[in-house]
Amino acid sequence: MILSDLRSYLQQQRRVALIDLVNHFGTDADALRGMLNKWVSKGRVRKMPLESSCGTSCCKCDPALTELYEWIDEK
Repeated sequence: MILSDLRSYLQQQRRVALIDLVNHFGTDADALRGMLNKWVSKGRVRKMPLESSCGTSCCKCDPALTELYEWIDEK
């Protein structure tokens, strides 16, 4: 996977959780964070603030993988 693949996926999905990126690309979360940070530094992606929970009480989600990222369109 390269940065352009990640960009295309983010543009299509608009907002995506890190766990979804891990599953879609079959790539390590830390590697994806590095690529996402590249887009963040370019002002194309925004890391969304974490909510206290996903809305359920199961407590099965790994908080480290529930990070949300949003693609920002050019103005």
